[in-house]
Amino acid sequence: MTATATLAKYRMYIGGHWVDASSADYFESDDPFLARPWALIPRGAPADVDRAVRAAHEAFNSGEWSKMTASRRGALLRKLGDLITERSKSLAEIEVRDNGKLYAEMSMQTAYMAQWYHYYGGLADKIEGAVLPTDKADTFNYTRYEPLGVVAAIVPWNSPLLLTTWKLAPALAAGNTVVLKPSEETPLATLALIPVFALLPPGVVNIVTGLGEEIGEALVVHPGTDLVALTGSVETGKRVGQLCAAQVKKSHLELGGNDPFIVCSDADLDVAAPAACWAAYLNTGQVCTGAKRFYVFEKIADEFTERVVRLTRSLRLGDGLDAKTDVGPLINARQLEDVHARVQEAVRDGARVLCGGRRARKFKKGFFYEPTVMDGVRQDMRLVRTETFGPILPVMRVKDIDEAIARANDSTYGLGANIYTSNLEWSMKAMERITAGTFWINDPLTDNDAGPFGGMRQTGHSRELGEEGLDEFRETKHVHLDYVQQVKPYWYPYAKYNKLTGA
Repeated sequence: MTATATLAKYRMYIGGHWVDASSADYFESDDPFLARPWALIPRGAPADVDRAVRAAHEAFNSGEWSKMTASRRGALLRKLGDLITERSKSLAEIEVRDNGKLYAEMSMQTAYMAQWYHYYGGLADKIEGAVLPTDKADTFNYTRYEPLGVVAAIVPWNSPLLLTTWKLAPALAAGNTVVLKPSEETPLATLALIPVFALLPPGVVNIVTGLGEEIGEALVVHPGTDLVALTGSVETGKRVGQLCAAQVKKSHLELGGNDPFIVCSDADLDVAAPAACWAAYLNTGQVCTGAKRFYVFEKIADEFTERVVRLTRSLRLGDGLDAKTDVGPLINARQLEDVHARVQEAVRDGARVLCGGRRARKFKKGFFYEPTVMDGVRQDMRLVRTETFGPILPVMRVKDIDEAIARANDSTYGLGANIYTSNLEWSMKAMERITAGTFWINDPLTDNDAGPFGGMRQTGHSRELGEEGLDEFRETKHVHLDYVQQVKPYWYPYAKYNKLTGA
């Protein structure tokens, strides 16, 4: 165990200043590869939340941000993207150390993050209203879009930098100010962005760190926040939704996923098998859009399963900073126990482990679980019914496309769905009938800064990315202008007014 006294101490960011928690307390952030602490993070309290919200409120209402033109905001966002590109390698290294992800994945992700700041920077001065038709003489009607105010952005641990970007870029482009709360599991990558955020006027972006049960709810219920944007579990989303509803406050919820992956009988297995492993094991399976239910046509199920087992066995576990590593550790010991418990339950209920299925024995430290392929899995198992955040590839056999679609839809989730086929009829039928916010055909988990991202059912009710993502962070105002001042015949006192004035 690393002595607490030797760990680097970090600070929060409020009102343009680096600050300590009001309590002066800290909590430890763990390195998942070494399974030991590597940094001390300020343990914020509701008083710190209040400071941050007040700073954001001041910047929104009377600070430099409120007076800034949309063109200038857009230019700043593009500059933010450029600065992040300059720091992309160091940011990637920090997230690998704090999260356990692969450097190969993170270096691409941090390099690409600038695209979203550039995209929304380009949209900032193109937020246009519309002229409306009206049957009233001498009047002019139009709509305009306005920012909401202070956005509370709550970001999860599995992709903190990416998901911070997905919330922050459109929120700022629309003219809002933001209070960010990163997960207590992975706060370092977000705090590493503070030198970049210093480009913005004080109070536009604020970062408060702490435990969810201590400051998360305080941020949600604070009367100074106008929107809560959360990426998290379904249960957390339900709680946030309830709290926001009690205040009639807007919520933006992107929750869990349990995505199906259909492999049809005509699929090129030289492509579909590695794609399945990519979709199942990316970030050690800790991805909301990761494929977690594999429905394979019976005709090719044996061959497909043999191929994914062979490929899975070849994968190398290790340090995410090592270029030879294919799969990194899970985020913490709780996640490791949960994944193993789900596999054991499925085995007791009749599923078979074809490879993996246990904690990785080669590591004395670190939260490693072997990438696992399972056959004989049933639809009613917890492994299938609920979101499993781990490197598990469960195979279920189906006779045709109709059965695959029916079983894909047998879920409370609706984030994404995948299919591998060259049959246009099958792919279009599945796309139209499967309930999912994103549908990937022959290329899983691909992002597009112009394409909306979000889910259906219990996965949430909001969209990120694209112009739809901008809509989440703005209000529509209807303006009615009468440019001739005169008494109107449809006013209630019209006749009495004429009688009194002799008009």
